[in-house]
Amino acid sequence: MDEELPRRLRDAAQAHRPDRERMRARVARGMAGGRPSVRVVRPPRAATPWLRVAGATAAVCAVLAAGAFAVTSADGDGPSGERAAAPPSAVATPSAPGGAPRAEDGPLRADGAVDPHSNAYWAQSDVTLRTGEPLSSLTVELRIALTGGVAGTGSWRSLPERDFAVSATEDGGFLVYRWTLRAGRTVPAGTHTFAGQYNHAEGARDASGDYLTAHAVRASGQRASVRASFGRDR
Repeated sequence: MDEELPRRLRDAAQAHRPDRERMRARVARGMAGGRPSVRVVRPPRAATPWLRVAGATAAVCAVLAAGAFAVTSADGDGPSGERAAAPPSAVATPSAPGGAPRAEDGPLRADGAVDPHSNAYWAQSDVTLRTGEPLSSLTVELRIALTGGVAGTGSWRSLPERDFAVSATEDGGFLVYRWTLRAGRTVPAGTHTFAGQYNHAEGARDASGDYLTAHAVRASGQRASVRASFGRDR
């Protein structure tokens, strides 16, 4: 029975003759009835996971594309050809080295020098202070580094002695001469000298570590501060 079935099916197929007239009639009836309706065919369930993967891939690509656009807009030219503005940066403000006052501030100016009459055992450091207007407050400090046997021997100033409180101390490795204008007194406009004297070891002394400062209040009420250094002793 099994051997006869294939042969019979093959013979039947070869003997079949399609009814062409009947087929034309069916086509004619279909065309006369208008366009055939279109039926939406859903994909088989087996294809659903593939579509989900494709959809997820498309979503990831969209996110990456948006990120790339954001980076391009921030670092380069945007869609309109305008460059994205960078965040404001801090602007450095110029100042004197180390934040120290300069040798000149408004009408106030100071200079320091080792007196030419100094010798191999003794020296005098001169502070020359110039002011273009009266001062209602003034403090002058002369700092002499305690090197090479430095020891104070006295001080003086060109302004009246009664107008100033004077002190000589050792502080932070320096011999410090300080002149402070007394309350109610005034320093007139002009050039004034403050001098500190000291002994030191025999020979030339390096005074490059010495310096002076002056802090003042002008008659206008504005403050002024200056600083200057010294050179090498004679």
